[in-house]
Amino acid sequence: MTQFLIFTAVIIFTCVLLNNASFKVGVPVLLAFILLGMFVGNDVMKIGFDNMQLASDIASAALVFIMFYGGFGTNWATSKGVAVEAGLLATLGVIMTAALTGIFCHFILRWGWIEAMLMGSVISSTDAASVFSILRSRKLGLKNGSAPLLEIESGSNDPCSYMMTIVMLSFLKGDVTAGNVVWTLVCQLGLGVLCGWLISKGASWMLDRIKFATSGFDSLFMIAVALFSYAIPAAIGGNGYLSAYIVGIVLGNHQFKGKKEMVHFFDGFTGLMQVLIFFMLGMLAHPARLGQSLLPAFSIFLVLLFVARPLTLALLLLPFKKGRKYSFRQQALLSVCGLRGAASIVFAILATVGPWTLEHDIFNIVFCIVLLSIALQGSLIPWAAKKLDMLDKDEDVMKTFNDFADDVDIQFSEFKITSGSTWKSKSVKELGLPREMLFCLLIRKDGTKIVPNGYTILQEGDTIVICSHGAKFTNQIQLQQHRVSKGSSWIGRMVQEHPESKNSQLLFIQRGDEYVIPNGNTVLMDDDILFINKS
Repeated sequence: MTQFLIFTAVIIFTCVLLNNASFKVGVPVLLAFILLGMFVGNDVMKIGFDNMQLASDIASAALVFIMFYGGFGTNWATSKGVAVEAGLLATLGVIMTAALTGIFCHFILRWGWIEAMLMGSVISSTDAASVFSILRSRKLGLKNGSAPLLEIESGSNDPCSYMMTIVMLSFLKGDVTAGNVVWTLVCQLGLGVLCGWLISKGASWMLDRIKFATSGFDSLFMIAVALFSYAIPAAIGGNGYLSAYIVGIVLGNHQFKGKKEMVHFFDGFTGLMQVLIFFMLGMLAHPARLGQSLLPAFSIFLVLLFVARPLTLALLLLPFKKGRKYSFRQQALLSVCGLRGAASIVFAILATVGPWTLEHDIFNIVFCIVLLSIALQGSLIPWAAKKLDMLDKDEDVMKTFNDFADDVDIQFSEFKITSGSTWKSKSVKELGLPREMLFCLLIRKDGTKIVPNGYTILQEGDTIVICSHGAKFTNQIQLQQHRVSKGSSWIGRMVQEHPESKNSQLLFIQRGDEYVIPNGNTVLMDDDILFINKS
């Protein structure tokens, strides 16, 4: 047990270091996790892990959170303009990609029809995490709504790929009819959408009414919602991944308290899920077998990159020539951005755990395709965006997400106008606020809300909200805490009398549940907690 914990800690530390290094160079960190998994896996360090059923269960559970957060992080306000195009690519585009890949596998690689179409189905969806790790690390803003289009397409095309995989596995069982296929698709879509809508509405209602007594329990609540959003429709024959994505979109675009902190939590949590899938993929892969899979994998990779993906984009985006125009250059970039990733791995594992016998090693072939896609295709994205003149300096890729990006340095401050305030009875224009500060809201004593202008007069009892840039040097501020203990001689004395007031700055006082911004005449009380700036 002790050795296992040490090994786990070493792996986590290694993953953190790899993530930092990968973010700086712009190569998807998931590639490093695959290689790390291979290193500790079956054929190198020989820490054996070859239980495909367990791997399938773990990977499927991890994909639930990836799908949920894919929806949760989608900013619908910036993405709805390309929702129709993205929806077509996520459905018909997946079907066309699977069909073209299957045709290639059947006629060129001489596979049987069922395995050929199974291969196409497994590899037909694209991976958002890999693409946007590159766009974010390089801060690549793309022209003509390319980033929102990629975000919605790659975040929502996994359910269709999953449905096609399930249908092809039914054919492998040999007990499928045309009626069964139609019924499966109807249940998958209908129940997935219905359950997703109902669960999202119920969760939204609860978030608006529940007050979480302990910090962090709102994130635990959201984890339960994500699990319910998959498990309930899956239990009755619906598409759990589709339901999880819908619930994620609805909740991600619903305003509720604590959302910012929850986004940061899920950033790390879903990142861990992605690491788990790719690390496990590396452990499951046998490097000794990859040589046999490399040639068919490379040929399928080329077909996906140069035939299936470009042809699908050209045909499905053709009707939009009269509205939003998609040039050849943009379609070329969208083709390069069609990386394969976590979902393809999960579905490939799923294809290996059933009672059927596969003639071809689909798992290791998919492993090679994902490796090639992330390593070669992913590295080309920044270069292709520049060469195709698709970079837009005025476009912020972070705005595609509901994740309160670290680059956004806007903050809000709240003040109360007291009887002795120097701002009392003055107009806003008389305050002499710096240009970098904006007086954005005034709340009167009776609760009336006013958007102020320069002539608005401040009154006693008003609460004002000011918007400004956040500080860039907060890491240079060193706070120390000092509690005014019971019986202290400083109880009842003013802040200006405190011995440290000359060499430091008292920023604020925690007094029970209240935070007090002090001045020199503020009187200290029993059990006050002083936060002192020692910088």
